[in-house]
Amino acid sequence: MKAWKLALGDGVSTIFGLLGPLRRHPGCRVLMYHALGAEVPGDRQAQYSMAAERFRQHMHCLEGTQGRQVLGLGDGVKVGSGVVITFDDGYRDTLTVAAPLLADLAFPFTVFVTPGFTRSGDSRYLSAPELRELAKVPGASIGAHGNSHCRLTECDDAHLDRELRESRAWLEDVLGRAVTTMSYPHGAVDGRVRAAAAATGYEFAACSRFGAQASDGDPLLIARTDIWAQDDSARLLAKTAGAWDWMGWRA
Repeated sequence: MKAWKLALGDGVSTIFGLLGPLRRHPGCRVLMYHALGAEVPGDRQAQYSMAAERFRQHMHCLEGTQGRQVLGLGDGVKVGSGVVITFDDGYRDTLTVAAPLLADLAFPFTVFVTPGFTRSGDSRYLSAPELRELAKVPGASIGAHGNSHCRLTECDDAHLDRELRESRAWLEDVLGRAVTTMSYPHGAVDGRVRAAAAATGYEFAACSRFGAQASDGDPLLIARTDIWAQDDSARLLAKTAGAWDWMGWRA
């Protein structure tokens, strides 16, 4: 992201943060990461491929944050507190970079995988054997992210059903375990897509809307906090504190 946009965002967030209790909503803070070094297709503002060292700084920053326990997705959403770590798309560096660090810190995490990327043979993404290896890492959970990464809101009913069912079925076949979580590709979700996700058997589904997820919030419309490659530890802490929740007004 361009420096002037980040500076403007930091300024707005500082003002927004000063409102304190007037704007702060309790809940679970679900962080959304993507790649940790791999090139992200279509990422024209270089937002979504974070340097491995910066990610390590983020995790050690969370380790040192008092009163914000890192929880698994289901646990965090149910209790409406703590921090949850998620990754979209299924990049190989979630296995090579993120998983060893998160296992060492005993931080649970969820990786939302698009089977079409895995089947493509593109080395940026997890292969099926690597996906099975990742699933064995302590604290790791695997969820779906659509079958082809298309915008689900633009699918007709038949295509939508295939995207939701085939992604889940393929992952369950590869992993040999149930898959009941997903995130909506591109954050594209509406009432029809949400209802289809519920009918397919998903119990938790994450979108891309900034904000905290309260314990009584919709588990199929889980708010998340977008984490960018340019975010230093100070901005990470500001985001986990809710200072950037003004971006939720975009939705």
